[in-house]
Amino acid sequence: MADQVPPLCWVGPPLSVWATGQHDESLQLARGPYVRATVQDTARMPPAIAGYAIATYTRPGDTVLDPECGTGTVLVEALRAGRHAIGITRHHRWRAIARANITATKRDGAVPDGMVLESPPDATATRRAGLASHSDLLLTTWRPPLRSCVHSADEFGTGTAAKEAAATDRLHALLASFQALIRPGGHVIVVVPRYRSGDVLLDLPGHVVRAGWAGGLLPVERCVALLGELRGSHLVARASVAQRRSVARHGRAHGKPIMLTAHQDVLIFQTPRRTAAGAFSVPPPGPSTLRRRERVAVS
Repeated sequence: MADQVPPLCWVGPPLSVWATGQHDESLQLARGPYVRATVQDTARMPPAIAGYAIATYTRPGDTVLDPECGTGTVLVEALRAGRHAIGITRHHRWRAIARANITATKRDGAVPDGMVLESPPDATATRRAGLASHSDLLLTTWRPPLRSCVHSADEFGTGTAAKEAAATDRLHALLASFQALIRPGGHVIVVVPRYRSGDVLLDLPGHVVRAGWAGGLLPVERCVALLGELRGSHLVARASVAQRRSVARHGRAHGKPIMLTAHQDVLIFQTPRRTAAGAFSVPPPGPSTLRRRERVAVS
């Protein structure tokens, strides 16, 4: 059994870098037809990352699905690129903002169709709506609820590890619930923000790899999506005043410098071409296999 579980690392093509931080996110939002309330979703996917992924892994006329769409940055970038967009969120506040963003994008001249659904459609509704095997790309940001315990884990991080394991199970369930909407051979892209517990950088990308592997997805690529500007060979990281103050407080309290996060991880998978229907029949690994973490001082 042990030899059937891959390590918490990427098995596939070499790492690549996306230059998606050449403009800060406030400018990215200002250039698009986003409503002001979009900034309220602090876990939103930066428009430049969404736009790059959509341009690379889809073609005009394809359909992009975001099962955790938040305020809808993925949907807006899909419509602007000439793709159809389907977003799903259970959060009433985000749902209203995402729909407002779609409306603003359509007024700005976008031709493709866009919609925001309140909950995952069941099998019958999926067939009736013509959504079965319809999406070419599932693109979403993983939103693990770890912040509440990031600073309360014990010395060995068992509290945080349990949260990581539970979040991984939820990610597997999320992907499984949308398997019927992805066409065979379509892509699944999960963008993973960086999280820390003290000076420990949590290995969330490794857990995404496990969730994808457990669901029968095929690894295509692992990428680094930059949040800072790349000038030649130098990365110019950007940070808000609040972020700089938080890092400074941590440095004074622990006597250990910590650098600001300058990228997000991007895990790219492909559904088997034979069929997407049985892709998630294998359950995810148990929590005991998901608790290995990497101790680092900087990101």
